[in-house]
Amino acid sequence: MRRTTAGIIAALVLGIVAGPPVPHAQQATRVARIGWLGFPTREVAEPVVQAFRRGLKDLGWVEGQNIVIEWRFAGGRAERLPELAAELVGLRVDLIVVPNTPTALAAKDATKTIPIVTGAVGDPVGLGLVASLARPGGNITGLTAVVSPEIAGKQLELLKEAVPKASRVAVLWNPATPGSEPYLREAEIAARALHVQLQRVGARTSDEFADAFAAMARERAGAFIVLGDPMFFGQRTRLADLARRGRLPAMYSAKEYAQAGGLMSHGPVLADLYRRVATYVDKILKGAKPGDLPVEQPMKFELVVNLKAAKAIGLTIPQSFLLRADQLIE
Repeated sequence: MRRTTAGIIAALVLGIVAGPPVPHAQQATRVARIGWLGFPTREVAEPVVQAFRRGLKDLGWVEGQNIVIEWRFAGGRAERLPELAAELVGLRVDLIVVPNTPTALAAKDATKTIPIVTGAVGDPVGLGLVASLARPGGNITGLTAVVSPEIAGKQLELLKEAVPKASRVAVLWNPATPGSEPYLREAEIAARALHVQLQRVGARTSDEFADAFAAMARERAGAFIVLGDPMFFGQRTRLADLARRGRLPAMYSAKEYAQAGGLMSHGPVLADLYRRVATYVDKILKGAKPGDLPVEQPMKFELVVNLKAAKAIGLTIPQSFLLRADQLIE
């Protein structure tokens, strides 16, 4: 009897000292660690970074609490991407987010095992990133900014509608970016239908912008289109400034260009794309395999006009066109 009583007392004492068992739900959970491989500077990428962080937060992922993000930015220098990708692989992150084509290709070369989630990349099948949109296979999935190349023709139509007198239009594109040719061809088809002379102007780096705008001036371009490209996106404020100085109306591929002083844009809503990137991160961190998650395309598009930019170059845009815009920046 004494032994039993003593045992009970000892058990009670130990229970008090050790405390009650911790329920499973209250046990410390593992903090996820992911990488972000960016092409431009952090400052330039901030709009999409914030959209991605909001997407994560909506799904219950909060930096510093249950997720750590290793941010890496190449500052617009493509040659740095392989080094930064290798650095993230060396940190053994749980997955790597790649916002665009150059970063996706760098991450692909760096790892075949760590999951990779794409953002606004070019044609993922054509680039060899995935086997198909429906069944990516391998370690890569996510979103693509690619819509039908016909969007380039639509951008030219809208530009012509806003600037009816433009009979010569240039297309600024990056010859170093894979997948541009179909968009250029669609722009040329639209140009013939609109009786517009189209001029291809290439720029691989921002150092070639001066020559590009000089070429537009020589050919007397009355307006120009900027094809979607991460290098151009990173230099959007400078492009808008050059267009203003040359008094050239321009059509861009995303609202962020118009917000940076560009005249107008028509294209996917990037903020929506990067919020959706967060859903892939969430699924993979919870056990889904990248190769089983279909690649998704943009679902939301918008036409944005910067009225201040129009005034700066002395352009009066038809009221009928302005009424069709999703957003007017004043």
